[in-house]
Amino acid sequence: MVAHRVGLQGGTADRIGALLSARQFLEPQLADGRLYFISSLGGLLSLYAMDAEGGVPEPLLPPHVALQNPELIGGYSFFVLPDLRQVLVMMDRDGDENYRPFVIPLEGGFPTPLSGDRFDGYRSHLTEVDPDASIAYCAAEAHQESLIYGLRCDLRTGEVEELGKSAYGAFPSAYNTDHSRVVLADQYLLGDVVLYEPDGQGGRKLLYGTPLEEREDGREYPRTGFRSPHMSASGEGVLVVTTLFEDAGNPAYLPLDRPGELEQVAVVGVVHEGAGELERLQHLEGDRFAAIYNIDGCSWVYDASFDEPARRLTLDRVLVGQGDLADGVLHGIDLDPPSGDFAAAFCTATMPTQLYVLHQEGSPARLTRERALGLPPELLAGGEDASFESHDGLRISARLYLPSPELGYDGPRPLVYYIHGGPQSQERPNFAWFSMPLIQILALEGFAVFVPNARGSTGYGLDYAQRVDRDWGGQDRLDHVHAMQEVLPKDERVDVERAGVIGRSYGGYMTLTLAGRHPELWRAAVDMFGPYDLLTFMERIPETWKPYFALTLGDADRDRDFLVERSPRTHIGNIACPLLVIQGQNDPRVVERESHDLVDELRSRGKEVDYLVFEDEGHDVLKLQNRVRCYEKITTFFSEQLRDA
Repeated sequence: MVAHRVGLQGGTADRIGALLSARQFLEPQLADGRLYFISSLGGLLSLYAMDAEGGVPEPLLPPHVALQNPELIGGYSFFVLPDLRQVLVMMDRDGDENYRPFVIPLEGGFPTPLSGDRFDGYRSHLTEVDPDASIAYCAAEAHQESLIYGLRCDLRTGEVEELGKSAYGAFPSAYNTDHSRVVLADQYLLGDVVLYEPDGQGGRKLLYGTPLEEREDGREYPRTGFRSPHMSASGEGVLVVTTLFEDAGNPAYLPLDRPGELEQVAVVGVVHEGAGELERLQHLEGDRFAAIYNIDGCSWVYDASFDEPARRLTLDRVLVGQGDLADGVLHGIDLDPPSGDFAAAFCTATMPTQLYVLHQEGSPARLTRERALGLPPELLAGGEDASFESHDGLRISARLYLPSPELGYDGPRPLVYYIHGGPQSQERPNFAWFSMPLIQILALEGFAVFVPNARGSTGYGLDYAQRVDRDWGGQDRLDHVHAMQEVLPKDERVDVERAGVIGRSYGGYMTLTLAGRHPELWRAAVDMFGPYDLLTFMERIPETWKPYFALTLGDADRDRDFLVERSPRTHIGNIACPLLVIQGQNDPRVVERESHDLVDELRSRGKEVDYLVFEDEGHDVLKLQNRVRCYEKITTFFSEQLRDA
């Protein structure tokens, strides 16, 4: 493991600290010449503001208050309300994900609950906000029953109105200008979405799709792939992204006076190339939208205008995807209508998140200069395309991160095989996500890191993403095995005889599955909050999640044999390599007891296992001191297990 280490100073802990010295800047909003954003400036995610032309960020929340990772929260993390001189903020307690809406003064202060105790006993998501009317929409998951409530809240009075309820959503998704009409959405499986309006009598008026309870046995119902519906400026229809016309997503128009008649919308002005999908449409003003694409894992964003009579969406201007904002991932974009300026947050695999203001003309104005302290970009791993054909001929997207040639490492590199969570998620060139700094420190330490987006991943169309439904640990497991047995051994830069596997959440489940069912492939494994026993996992998740998991994973009674066969617990005795298990004490998705059971069973069998629990984290590791400890533990573990003496 000898290297010249050109320009690489300090030990492993120093390099981890250097990578994490770059603070995160996420989800910016522009209002009245001020820029509001989430940042880790104080060592945990919190809310800040500064002048739009730049300046010293001002904290808006007390220093002990931590916000959740916006990528986990589902909906807005916060919303600025200039007319009310307030900011609406969604908060939980140390990662328990029991979000409640709070308000603080526009200039910052102590948060107070919105609507008193109305949101107690719910896990709420802020889905839509109309700042002009001071109205917010929430989806509130009940703690004690499998029901989700669609709610409308008057932000001036705090009055909350129930619009509908469902075991599968009732997510408020679109509204007209006077809020007399609201569209709700239920989702059964990924992309299996129906749209409807509440009828005011406790029932609903169906707009598109067949409700689950009305479906006939044995009949196929195409998934609509509906996402980001918005009422048109006229209020006569809904503009929505769907996969019914193109698997990668395409805009469509649903006339409200003709339910069930979906019309394809033409898209004009695309300049990007590559494989991917139309991720969503974000409303800007009137019939103006941000069209946000995910192309080969990278973000492309257009300022677009919708011609309702012509059923045409014109992409007028590239906002993200070219120049300084290329080959990376968007972390929020917002239009300030009075000025015409946009605020954006953006990062790449080697550049931390930065804040930008995009004026109507000229290059983006960059407001931050975050960097990995003392680590020149040429020492970081940019990654290369390593996509491959799997065992059945399906193309699997993947990237391989190798140590920079500047570091001077010689010979084939020991391999760390990284598996993302979800499973319907995607690993992207995203410095703000937990995995990328870890990938970078491993590459700096001389490891090759292979990052596949196996079948079931998002970003490549609905057909690809739905291939994992009711097949956890099936064909996607074989994708990983094929990569290890048939693809990576052909790369002379990689040493598959010194390989470790790591994953978080579903990736942790797959790590345990691969270590138990294919022990010959691995010399080390790291499981971060991965399900161990699918039956106990499904018992322990929140009540409102159980209907969804019964569909996507299996019914605990009818599919018991399948769930037992696919559980890592069934194969745990075969694990031959040392194991590191990492868990957040407050995790509501994979509760601590799940990992505790795994560790107890391994130790009772005499297996080598180390267990690291973070008392103040949930389904992530967010706080700076915890991330430093976590990365150092993982890096040291792989160094001890994969490096030959």
